[in-house]
Amino acid sequence: MALQISATNPEHPALLLALPWDVPLEEWPEEYLVPLPRGISRHVVRYARAGDEVIAVKELAERPALREYELLRDLDRLGIPAVDPLAVITGRADREGAPLEPALVTRHLRGSQPYRSMFETTMRPATMHRLMDALAVLLVRLHLAGFAWGDCSLSNTLFRRDAGAYAAYLVDAETGDLHPRLSPGQREYDLDLARVNISGELLDLEASGALHPSVDPVEFGHEICTRYGGLWRELTRTSVYPAGAYHYIERRIRRLNDLGFDVAEMQIEHSSGGDTVTFVPKVVDAGHHQRQLLRLTGLDTEENQARRLLSDLESWMATQDDHAPGDPLAARPEVLAHRWVRDVFRPTVRAVPPVLRGSTDPAEIYHELLEHRWYLSERAEHDIGLDVAVEDYIRNVLPKTRASLDPTTPG
Repeated sequence: MALQISATNPEHPALLLALPWDVPLEEWPEEYLVPLPRGISRHVVRYARAGDEVIAVKELAERPALREYELLRDLDRLGIPAVDPLAVITGRADREGAPLEPALVTRHLRGSQPYRSMFETTMRPATMHRLMDALAVLLVRLHLAGFAWGDCSLSNTLFRRDAGAYAAYLVDAETGDLHPRLSPGQREYDLDLARVNISGELLDLEASGALHPSVDPVEFGHEICTRYGGLWRELTRTSVYPAGAYHYIERRIRRLNDLGFDVAEMQIEHSSGGDTVTFVPKVVDAGHHQRQLLRLTGLDTEENQARRLLSDLESWMATQDDHAPGDPLAARPEVLAHRWVRDVFRPTVRAVPPVLRGSTDPAEIYHELLEHRWYLSERAEHDIGLDVAVEDYIRNVLPKTRASLDPTTPG
């Protein structure tokens, strides 16, 4: 059987053909590989370069490879945070004609880390809580979309920094199933697997001495259930309010927005006595601030980054002479947002030398600069301005922190 490449983009097969598919993945020469941290996997996984892309290559049998490829494409269409599927390689054989396992190719998630590489230095419990928050949000988003993961764990997740918190991405969909809707039993099964897997992974880290002594592996396994349950209830519960008290409905919508979710459809029913209104969020969609920032500026970021950038954008807009909400002659928000990107965001990010940025995305760099400006302003007891903050951050902070925060940074 001849080598076959099934790809999402017609440009990818030509780039992928340059890789040594006639060699078992475990034996690929170093010249093709990219030295990035890898998590634990039941399959052989390697990072390689294909043109300008960094890709992850995983060997597995043909049927699960094709199935996982299609599931990842489904998750992409649903807007779920997961690795981006690029291709499936079948018909592989070595130079003697012996068959080799097919390969699933995904795009490397820039700036992401597997959880084990994050524990190379002792992780504080507060950071562990943020990881649990990120994983709970991911699991809720999957379940709202009707996806039963079947193997939720830290090992099957990549984490990327998101304005002081973390964003979680599904990296292994091999055991997943997509349904129109999940039953409570399917959700509970997924959640129980997550609890057992996470506790086991943390116990393994504890045995190796890589876990903070105050972290209880079993307790953190239960924490994913607690955080998931609280978020699921807030997103899906029915609320009953007094008739006419629509400000309560507005407050509920704002709470959902603060969690990063949009209410795309509502069902409001008056009771027979006419004294209450039942509010049911029918469709809850994640990425509220992401979409708002993308619409205004064209910047595609993580959710917490978008929330922080929108706050800075609104503060900057208030200083502009042509910003007058309600005035038909004032500049539209989209015009002001474009000016902010051109005159503030891009020049600020470009002021940071690329060698110090590493693989950190521009939105996270900008967030870090805003945090540093706040810190310096608090110390000085007056606003020191963004330019001064950028200069101090480049000189005194980035050289000391970037290498430890970003394993792909040179040196």
